[in-house]
Amino acid sequence: MKVQNTLCCIFVCWLGWLTVQSKAQSDSGIPHLRKQGTATQLIVDGKPFVALAGELGNDASTSLEYLRPIWPTLVQVNLNTVLPVAYWELLEPEEGKFDFTLVDGIIEEARRHNLRVGLLWFASWKNGVSSFAPVWAKKDFKRFPRAQTKKGTGLEIFSAIEGYGDATRDADARAFAALMRHIKEVDGQQHTVIMMQVENEVGVLGDSRDRSPAADKAFAGPVPKDLMDYLQKNKDTLVPEFRQVWEANGFKTSGTWEEVFGQSAATDETFMAWNYARYIGRVAEAGKAEYPLPMFVNTWLYAFGKPHQPGRTPSGGALPHLMDVWRAGAPRIDILSPDLYSDFVPFSAQYTRSGNPLFIPEGQGGAEGAARALYAIGRHDAIGYSVFAIENNSLWQDPANDLGRVYKALSQLMPLIVDHQGKGMMTGVLLEEKGQIEKVRLGDYTMSATFIRESGNLPPPPPAVPRAGALFVLTAPDELYVIASGRMTITFTPNTPGPPLVGVATVDEGSFVDGRWVQGRRLDHRVTGSYDVGALRMPFAYDRSEHSILRVTLYRYQ
Repeated sequence: MKVQNTLCCIFVCWLGWLTVQSKAQSDSGIPHLRKQGTATQLIVDGKPFVALAGELGNDASTSLEYLRPIWPTLVQVNLNTVLPVAYWELLEPEEGKFDFTLVDGIIEEARRHNLRVGLLWFASWKNGVSSFAPVWAKKDFKRFPRAQTKKGTGLEIFSAIEGYGDATRDADARAFAALMRHIKEVDGQQHTVIMMQVENEVGVLGDSRDRSPAADKAFAGPVPKDLMDYLQKNKDTLVPEFRQVWEANGFKTSGTWEEVFGQSAATDETFMAWNYARYIGRVAEAGKAEYPLPMFVNTWLYAFGKPHQPGRTPSGGALPHLMDVWRAGAPRIDILSPDLYSDFVPFSAQYTRSGNPLFIPEGQGGAEGAARALYAIGRHDAIGYSVFAIENNSLWQDPANDLGRVYKALSQLMPLIVDHQGKGMMTGVLLEEKGQIEKVRLGDYTMSATFIRESGNLPPPPPAVPRAGALFVLTAPDELYVIASGRMTITFTPNTPGPPLVGVATVDEGSFVDGRWVQGRRLDHRVTGSYDVGALRMPFAYDRSEHSILRVTLYRYQ
């Protein structure tokens, strides 16, 4: 009997060990973020992954039947990732009763079409308002209170104020935790779902802050210790705009919101940012406790360089000058993301500060999107670029369109791209205005990019070309690979001692097949330049051949 008991114990322990090992192996394969040099990479199934994505429209994911004819189009235009929505109101139509039919259908179709999924959680807020919350929560405005105007009128916006909107936050967090638990159950091995967006473009609209009595009381009270501790600890590395506000008020380490940050709408916005971050941070924390996928928030932006009026655009979102408030309040959010439709270059730079990875969940399609995707990935090591409402975007219906062609080329070049991220051996340029010249250094050379001049050697440019962009990967001191969209000229000047002039030795068009370079045409002087020796001209971006990658070699002379 003792022997049997001993064997039984050994067997049980062995089964337990297997269970732990299996779980550890599964958990180790969960999509996650990893640093490489100065870049942050998204790791999927052990390999770096860049999302060449499209986001479905706000209501597209409410019907699997509606989505059915859309899936093949996503494949035709060379996406590797789709961003559909998971709606709180459809996931939990009755409190405590969950329906995962839509989520399961989306995951199944994504697998069938070899696509990854970045799932968007539309719950307490979407575009600042609470339109996708369950009806049972909307009706119970005493349990789930609203933000209010100065006149005491309730808004169609759940209050985010800590200590006042806690019941709403906790209900949202329970539903999100149930969703993440279910995703782990159905997708924990296959990793179709690779990241999660928590809420959508949060912030108060119509005023700079919530004016409910509870909000007024919190605003008149002390700035929370957690935020003040964060600011003091990170004083020297805060984003400049926010640090200047704090400095202008004497770097106070305690006091009310207006005592610490001054009397202005900007202080109202800071107050709202803290409360939204705390709320969403708790939701993310509940979800990560079940299945810790990378999580991000997206942001409705204002016009760069113009006076910013909190409330005209959502007040309190993860705006670039409020990034430190969000980091302090929502440390489980991995990425603060901009929805970028305008002012692409300055906002891209701002959202890469302090180690924040660049991921663009909403952007333009067509030629404009193609140029911007190349720039974001080349210049800023972006984790991904996504076009909004792709099912309604006519520019996506033709598989030969600019963005589809660029996505195909990026997919082929991706092993080189991810290997060179964060190492100073890759860059991008973006030209958005006539006459613009952009200079960027890569290896031993400085490259100057300009819109291409009309020439008798070139066919006339296509009409209404809105943008031009390119990505460059340096693979040897005098060798680089190029993907471009739009017409531009690149000239080179040396940064190191030696002969002062730079010539373009060869320009080969080609593609990568199974990771191997397959050379196509050797391009002639119309690309390498006849009058401007040393210029790389790129009308090839409008050549509808199957090849969209150039291999360029350079030489120096005098």
